[in-house]
Amino acid sequence: MLSVLPVMFFAVLQEGRWPPGPAWLLPPVEVDDLGGGVHRAREVLSETLIRGPTTAWPWRNARQFDGRQVCITWMREYDTDAQASRTEGVESTMFDTSDVDVFFALDVGKTAHHGHGLTPAGKKVFDKPLPNSEPKLRAVFDKLTAKFGTVLLIVDQPASIGALPLTVARDAGCKVAYLPGLAMRRIADLYPGEAKTDAKDAAVIADAARTMPHTLRSLALADEITAELTVLVGFDQDLAAEATRTSNRIRGLLTQFHPSLERVLGPRLDHPAVTWLLERYGSPAALRKAGHRRLVEAIRPKAPRMANRLIDEVFEALDEQTVVVPGTGTLDIVVPSLARSLGAVHDQRRALEAQINELLEEHPLSPVLTSIPGVAVRTAAVLLVTVGDGTSFPSAGHLASYAGLAPTTKSSGTSIHGEHAPRGGNRQLKRAMFLSAFAALHDPASRTYYDKCRARGKTHTQALLRLARHRISVLFAMLRDGTFYEHRAPRLA
Repeated sequence: MLSVLPVMFFAVLQEGRWPPGPAWLLPPVEVDDLGGGVHRAREVLSETLIRGPTTAWPWRNARQFDGRQVCITWMREYDTDAQASRTEGVESTMFDTSDVDVFFALDVGKTAHHGHGLTPAGKKVFDKPLPNSEPKLRAVFDKLTAKFGTVLLIVDQPASIGALPLTVARDAGCKVAYLPGLAMRRIADLYPGEAKTDAKDAAVIADAARTMPHTLRSLALADEITAELTVLVGFDQDLAAEATRTSNRIRGLLTQFHPSLERVLGPRLDHPAVTWLLERYGSPAALRKAGHRRLVEAIRPKAPRMANRLIDEVFEALDEQTVVVPGTGTLDIVVPSLARSLGAVHDQRRALEAQINELLEEHPLSPVLTSIPGVAVRTAAVLLVTVGDGTSFPSAGHLASYAGLAPTTKSSGTSIHGEHAPRGGNRQLKRAMFLSAFAALHDPASRTYYDKCRARGKTHTQALLRLARHRISVLFAMLRDGTFYEHRAPRLA
């Protein structure tokens, strides 16, 4: 296979053009090299032609042909251990496609998918739409399996509309894989033309799986508890977003018509007593008309210790504003309705938390996760859904990179250099780790690490991100060893 390499390059350079298609695979040129592919691409994949003779032949990842040298940037996870420690890995290892006979890609849709099948040699064996129904999908999978052998199904959306094809494919004995949407779009830019159609997207996914298997991610079959937690966690996050939207709407109205009252009630909208109060007395005039004593007695069952103090502050705020802003009368209509909606969302979240907790207790990793300071029911559920048992990540660096907590190195000559916060990563996991780091500041070890970062000049947010990155390593070690969190006395510098 190595003897083919010079012939390929010689033909390319003599003709002055590149072969058709965006990329082609090359064998390893050294024992310790993984091989890869040559691309005319932006960012992560590149090739460079250096004209003129060279005396440094042969170089690693380089060969000279007809007086010209071709330097190849290989498609690899990382080139050296030093670079791996700085970039801190990738999401997972290369997907094995050595036994695949058909690469079958689906550009998934709500009512229909577009399927595109390729053999390892690149021959097209399927290219047409498929209805989003089990009988049609199963018939295609069975036919391809019977005719060719092992079928690998690749999708760019494993959840939602892509869940049924994946389930049917597994049941039919097919292998399944996932090509991240961002990687798919970047790979699509390598193909000629600007059109974006379902047929082209499916063809890009299939060809990427065939020629660049390192871009694929494995899709492990989740157990029933994790699958149910995924749905409940997603619903809980939707409810949290709805609660935030409604709360902001109430605070916006109060700020518009009575800012002093908003400063008293706005920060306490999560308290049941405040939402109950606004359901019945939504305007400044209604609160004043109800009277101090009546309001105290009304909210005392829901806020025994806060009742007197809260109503005192409410009437102090009412006395600060003597003018009536035009439109204030509409608060009697809008605010009670919004307060009822907010109260209902809070009730749903409390009931949902109990269901999540019940499911979480059935999972063997629940006591391991909840032993970490700052990790309660909701955060533990998010960690279980996003990380699982941690076996998909070879190291803590890989997990940190997946969470978007590993620094990204940016350098160009001598003018641009340094490490920056990454913009990518799993936002759900990153948010959970950030909030849990903030909640863990009561823990002596976490507080000492946070204070050390602040003493070095880091801002509050930067220090919390550093703490979250540190806790990622702790989480990985706990999942790897199946051990509980051990509280240790912080070491003072």
